[in-house]
Amino acid sequence: MHCACLSPSLSPSLPLSLTPQSLACGVGPGPLVSVVPEGPSLELLEQDSKDSAQSTSNSSTSLISHVTERGSRRGERGRGVREGRNGRKVNIGPIEEGVKVEQRKKGEEIKEVSHPVFCLSTCRESVYLPRLKLQIQVSHAHPVYPSKTPPYSLFPSQDNKGFGIGELVWGKIKGFSWWPGIVVTWRATGKRQATHGMRWLQWFGDGKFSEVSADKLDSITAFPKFFNQASYTKLTSYRRAIFQALEMASLRAEKTFPQCESEGPEDQVKPMLDWAIGGFLPKGQEGLKPTDNPGCNTTKCSYLFRADFCLSCGKTRVATFHPLFEGGLCQACKDVYLEISYMYDDDGYQSYCTVCCGGREVLLCGNANCCRCFCVDCLDILVGAGASNSARNLDPWRCFMCQPLQNYGVLKRRHDWSMKLQEFFVNDNGQEFESPKIYRAVPAEQRRPIRVLSLFDGIATGYLVLRDLGFKVDHYIASEVCEDSISVGVVRHEGRIQYVHDVRNISRKNIEEWGPFDLVIGGSPCNDLSIVNPARKGLYEGTGRLFFEFYRLLSEAKPKEAEDRPFFWMFENVVAMGVNDKRDISRFLECNPVMIDAIEVSAAHRARYFWGNLPGMNRPRCASGMDKLELQDCLDHGRVAKFGKVRTITTRSNSIKQGKDQHFPVMMNGKEDILWCTELERIFGFPVHYTDVSNMGRGARQKLLGRSWSVPVIRHLFAPLKDYFACE
Repeated sequence: MHCACLSPSLSPSLPLSLTPQSLACGVGPGPLVSVVPEGPSLELLEQDSKDSAQSTSNSSTSLISHVTERGSRRGERGRGVREGRNGRKVNIGPIEEGVKVEQRKKGEEIKEVSHPVFCLSTCRESVYLPRLKLQIQVSHAHPVYPSKTPPYSLFPSQDNKGFGIGELVWGKIKGFSWWPGIVVTWRATGKRQATHGMRWLQWFGDGKFSEVSADKLDSITAFPKFFNQASYTKLTSYRRAIFQALEMASLRAEKTFPQCESEGPEDQVKPMLDWAIGGFLPKGQEGLKPTDNPGCNTTKCSYLFRADFCLSCGKTRVATFHPLFEGGLCQACKDVYLEISYMYDDDGYQSYCTVCCGGREVLLCGNANCCRCFCVDCLDILVGAGASNSARNLDPWRCFMCQPLQNYGVLKRRHDWSMKLQEFFVNDNGQEFESPKIYRAVPAEQRRPIRVLSLFDGIATGYLVLRDLGFKVDHYIASEVCEDSISVGVVRHEGRIQYVHDVRNISRKNIEEWGPFDLVIGGSPCNDLSIVNPARKGLYEGTGRLFFEFYRLLSEAKPKEAEDRPFFWMFENVVAMGVNDKRDISRFLECNPVMIDAIEVSAAHRARYFWGNLPGMNRPRCASGMDKLELQDCLDHGRVAKFGKVRTITTRSNSIKQGKDQHFPVMMNGKEDILWCTELERIFGFPVHYTDVSNMGRGARQKLLGRSWSVPVIRHLFAPLKDYFACE
């Protein structure tokens, strides 16, 4: 990563004593510190050319690079290797091109366990290191790298070409001279994993990253071969790189140098150059390996943690808190978390790690009522080396959301995580909007029946809830194209709903004829918005464009400026959508959404975003006496629930099965059984046999329910409207 040099007015030259902690990887456990010997300003001619060829990690790492490295592996509950979604396409926004998640062989483990925040600290109190007058460069956008590279044995190369993580090397990129660097884990780069035969290098001197072929690397012990005296004389950047490389080498080899009487940097570094050109004697190459050094006076393995680091990638510019664990998230990781924290695979488990929303190899929680998974990297880095192997040996293994509240390494679950999770989504104010207009409650004698325009109406959930709450409905205009859905609405509500079919055919004249409306509701199809769909087209293509039909008709239905009457609206869609799509929707609707998961008021997960101006949309959810919170409450007589709650029920038949082993959720007469349609209706809050019309089969009825809203959630949202409209 590049450290931009601060201007003299912002960063005066300060004396700094070099310590093993600050120089082992160029920085210590704080903001990134890049050491620059005093001297003339940096010559940029050759350096700029080198910069253009390097793959740098910017402070605002693109969301695509974060999502690209997200793979998914499936295996046995609690101790298996999860298989990935092969070839899933990740479209992030309307302009950015989709990228395919990288694939690797099933069962191939990720060995990198170093992390920019949690690291080994080593004290060498008796070792003298040269003192130089240095200029401090601080960049809060950069990650904090380990103060000492973890044991060499933990990082063997994967392709038998050598150069494991932590090795000091000379590297070359096409068209440029050899330069010293250190092999680092892909996590430190904020990018994807290195391809086969390649290594991620962090260059000494500027701290940038490049993916370099292993064939273009050589050991730092080849110093006489690759050291360029001309560059060392002319370029400050090259001198800085050589100094940092030799400082780390001397630290590992426990090499000390006599104190130099001269204060000139060149005179102080000269003994180090002589040592390197002479072959790093007496230990040579063995002394430069990144191993724990028994010769240190004080060596201890400890975890360093600060709340202002991103818990996912280690960057120091934190945008918000992590909703589940103590720690923060940077802006890029926050965007990833918002997108895919509620993304589930076919077996009902989270698609990605609960901590970092990434992970190429994850362990599934063995608690039957839990749907979370944790990646091997997070366990080995945050909990402790070998934690993933220990978890594999437990059957079942319970995740850190299910285990007692305590510290697991540096991983500490928040005691109020459920509230923090709500706050995390509520406070996702990527854009600031004016507060919606607040309407005064209407006196009871002045309230009149409500008039509703429902777009993408489905099976008339809105009408059902209004009637359940006791509202008098003047007229309910519903746009719906699914004949089965229309049949349910017509039969169950006895023709009191006026259907107008395709939303695209509704004109301004129609709105004027049918209106005025007091409430406009809708939820456009999520197929092309959900990131679960690998073939999705996004907000601006396919069914995603239907959102703009909602926006168009909402604009037409709003009261004119001269009208002073309460007017409310609500738009719903899936949580697992691209963050750019979400922000575009928010920009058009001029408000941020509220995330509500039906698990709080029903027996099934169903996380959805709701935009709107309904009073108290973000108030805490509270289940009513009629809500069925446990699966057992939804079952018919003689049937026993195997689970307390079920995962999100979709239009797919296998979404009813639970867990990796695809367990049926019900036992009857000693045998497993699926959920009956009547039980599905109870889970969603509908009356029994609500969808039993037109001789529809079980599959068709589940599809209708899988596209519908959760009745308890809509009841929660509509309840405050009783202060504005007439009730029976």
